[in-house]
Amino acid sequence: MDKSDLDKSIQYIKGVGPKRYQTLKRLGIHTVKDLLYYFPRTYQDRSQIEKISGLEKGVTSMVKGKVFNVKSYNTRGWRNIFEISVADGTSILLVKWFNQPYLNDVFQVNDHVFLYGKVSVYKQALQMVNPEYEIVSEEDGLGESVAILPVYSLTEDMRQPRFRKLMKQVVDEHSHLADEIFTADILKKHKFVPITFAIKNIHFPDSFDSLAESKKRLKYEEFFTFETAMALRKRNIKEARGYKFRIGPNVEDHIYKLFPFKLTRSQEKVIRDIHEDMCSVRPMNRLLQGDVGSGKTVVAVYALLAAIANGFQTALMAPTEILAEQHYRTLKRFLADAKVRVLLLTGGAKTKLRKENLERIRQGETDLVVGTHALIEGDVEFKKLGLIVIDEQHKFGVMQRTRLRQKGRKPQPDVLVMTATPIPRTLSLTVFGDLDVSIIDELPPGRTPVETYRVTTKKQNDAYEFIRKEVKNGRQVFVVYPLVEESEKLDLKAATVEAKRLQDEVFPELKVGLLHGQMKSNLKDKIMSEFINRKYDILVSTIVIEVGIDVPNATVMAIEHAERFGLAQLHQLRGRIGRSSHQSYCLLFGTPKSTESRQRLKIMLETNDGFKIAEEDLRLRGPGEFFGTRQHGLPEFKIGDIINDYNILKLARDDAFKLVNESQKSKTSKNRMLLKRITENFKHKLDLINTG
Repeated sequence: MDKSDLDKSIQYIKGVGPKRYQTLKRLGIHTVKDLLYYFPRTYQDRSQIEKISGLEKGVTSMVKGKVFNVKSYNTRGWRNIFEISVADGTSILLVKWFNQPYLNDVFQVNDHVFLYGKVSVYKQALQMVNPEYEIVSEEDGLGESVAILPVYSLTEDMRQPRFRKLMKQVVDEHSHLADEIFTADILKKHKFVPITFAIKNIHFPDSFDSLAESKKRLKYEEFFTFETAMALRKRNIKEARGYKFRIGPNVEDHIYKLFPFKLTRSQEKVIRDIHEDMCSVRPMNRLLQGDVGSGKTVVAVYALLAAIANGFQTALMAPTEILAEQHYRTLKRFLADAKVRVLLLTGGAKTKLRKENLERIRQGETDLVVGTHALIEGDVEFKKLGLIVIDEQHKFGVMQRTRLRQKGRKPQPDVLVMTATPIPRTLSLTVFGDLDVSIIDELPPGRTPVETYRVTTKKQNDAYEFIRKEVKNGRQVFVVYPLVEESEKLDLKAATVEAKRLQDEVFPELKVGLLHGQMKSNLKDKIMSEFINRKYDILVSTIVIEVGIDVPNATVMAIEHAERFGLAQLHQLRGRIGRSSHQSYCLLFGTPKSTESRQRLKIMLETNDGFKIAEEDLRLRGPGEFFGTRQHGLPEFKIGDIINDYNILKLARDDAFKLVNESQKSKTSKNRMLLKRITENFKHKLDLINTG
C-alpha cells in the first residue's frame, strides 16, 4: 500500500460499491483522502457508563444491561412497536423502537447490550425511545460503542453507525499514509502531534485530550494552507509591474486646495500610505477602513486626482445606483474647480446615452468614471486606466474586483478598496488577507457621537413629540421601515402606508416625503435633492438610504421594527446622521422577541464603535450571513472556525507569511522545501483561492 492509495476512488473500498458511492459523492467524498478529511461535526461522550438507577429524565446517557424481556406489537394506527426490558442490577429500563420490526430478529433474552439515548419517563418507569445500541457477548466487557464517538453531517440515506463503520475501516487501513507536510522543527516548535495521530484521533479519539491536540493540529494546517495562498497572492500582486506615479509638492498643493476643511491626522496618515503605494513601481492593493462619517471619500479624492494629474483615467465602483449617484454628485462638487471630466455609468442609463459614454471612455475623453457593476461589463473599455477605487468592498466578490482590475492594460492599475463596514480582525486575515490595510480611526472635528435610545410602544408618542421638537429647532428627520408596501405574510409596518399616516395623523403641520428602492432613479434623485434642500422635514424611507446619503441637517434617525434589521444595517443607518456639529439621535422602535434581536439592540445602545459592532455582528450571524452571500471569497474551512479559533488563525498566518517571505530569499532553505511540499499537496486548494 502506498500514498497513491489515498487518491483511490472510495467506490472500490470494501463495503461501498456503486450505490453507496453515489451517496458519498453527495457529501463531497470521492477518494479515500476525502473520507479521511471528512471531519465529525460533534462527538458523543459514551465513555461513561451510567447505572440505570442513576439516570435522569431528559439527559442523554450510556447504559449497559441484560435483556430479560422482548416483545413486538402493533398499535391501532398500524404502527409497530418493538420493546425490550433491560436490567443492570440497580433498576430496570424500558426500551422502545418504532416501525423497526426487524429488531425482533436482532434481540434475544439474556443478550448483553449497550444503549445510548435520551432518558424519559413513561408511567413512572424509566425508558429510552429509539436509542443506538450494541449487542456484545458477556466476555467482551466494553464494546466498541463505549468511547467518544464521532457524529458526522450526513444525508438521509446514510446513517451514523454505518458511516462510522466505514470510517473506522478506512482510518485503520489508510491513516498511516497521510502526508506529513510540516518539518520536525515546526511540529516541535508548536508541540503539534503528527498527522497520522491527528487523523486517527479526530475520528476516534483515545481521550478528550487527544481530541483537543488533533483539532489544534488540523485547524492550524487548514489555516496555514489558506494563509500560504494569501501570502503567495499578495506576493504575486506586489511582484507585478504597476504604474509609478509622480506626486510632487505642486500636485499635492493643487489637491489640498480643493478640500474646504482641514484633514484629520488619521486621514493624513492614510494619504501618506497611499502616496507611498502610488509612487512605487508595484501596484497598490490597499483596503481603506473607516467608520461611517470618517471621511474616506476625501482620501479617495486625493488618490483619484493624483492619478488624473499623471494623465491616467480612473474609476470608482459602488454597489448601488443610489450610492454611485451620490458619489458622482459629491465628486462633481469637490472637483468643480479642478477641470476634471467626470462621467456616471450605471445599468439604468438609456441605450443612446450609454453608447455615447462608452465611446468617451474608450477614447480617453473622461478622467473619472463613477459607476456600479456596469463598469465590469464586457463592452466597457478604458484607454488608460491607472487607478480603481471600490466602495463598500464587502458588497462585491473577489472576482468582481479582479474583473475591474483587468480593465486596465499592463502594467496593472492601482486598487484602493474602501469600506464603511469595519472588517472584523478574523476577516481581515482571511477574505481580505491579500490587501494592505489602512484605517481612519477618528471623526472630523466638531462631530459629536450619536445618542441611541430604545422606544417601547408606551413611549411612541413621546418619541413623536421629540421629533416635532427637533424639526421646530430647524433640524430634519429620517424614519426608516423594513417594507415598502404592506405584506399579508409579515405583520410589519410599511413605508408607503406609514408615510401617509405620519403626514395625515401624526405630523399634519410638517412636510413628510417618501423614498424607496422601487422608485425610478430620477424620482429618487428628485426626492433626495428636495430633502437636502429642506422641502421635507421628515423623509420616510426603506433601507435604500443605508449608505451614501449625506444630509448634515438631519439629526434624527427613527428606525421602526429595529429588531428586523441586522447590526451592520442599524449601524449604517445611524451613520446617516451625526454629520454636523448638532447633537444627533437614533431612535430604535420595535419589540424584539428573540434573544439575538435583543442582543443586537443592546449592542447598538452600548457602543458607536463600528469595529466592536462588526465583531459582534460576525459572532451573532457567522461569516456566511455576515456577507449575505457565498460569493465573496469567503473560505470554507472544514474544521477551523475563524471566529472562535482566532489565535490559531493568527499563528498560522504569521508562520505562512514568514515562510513565503523567507523562501524567496533563500533557494536552498528548509522553508523553500516546505513551501514546495505544501503547493504540491494542496495545489487544487491554492489554485482555487488564488483565482481571485
